[in-house]
Amino acid sequence: MAVTVEGRTQRLLDRTTSKHGIPIRLTDERWAHITEEHAELAGLRQEVLATIDEPERIYLGHAGERLAVRELEAGKYVVVVYREQEADGFIITAFLTRRIQYLERREQLWTSRPS
Repeated sequence: MAVTVEGRTQRLLDRTTSKHGIPIRLTDERWAHITEEHAELAGLRQEVLATIDEPERIYLGHAGERLAVRELEAGKYVVVVYREQEADGFIITAFLTRRIQYLERREQLWTSRPS
């Protein structure tokens, strides 16, 4: 399946759903960007998608984007940056980090942990 983004046709690789019920798309162009910049994610596409679908926390980005966070292994987190629009959304980038403290300074929009 193909989608048109900013006048360019891109192949849709996968979709997932955000906690707001918004379909979030992952295109071949974005996946290539993610794996070129963060090669350690090359075999973790399903983990990236699962981070949006079942995050542990969601933070607000500086420009309105969302940062979904999920622990991959003890002390190591997948962070997926995505944008929600009215009817759909898209993944911007993703990365692994152990430095979760810098994210915790942001406004938290959602958590799987009860208060």
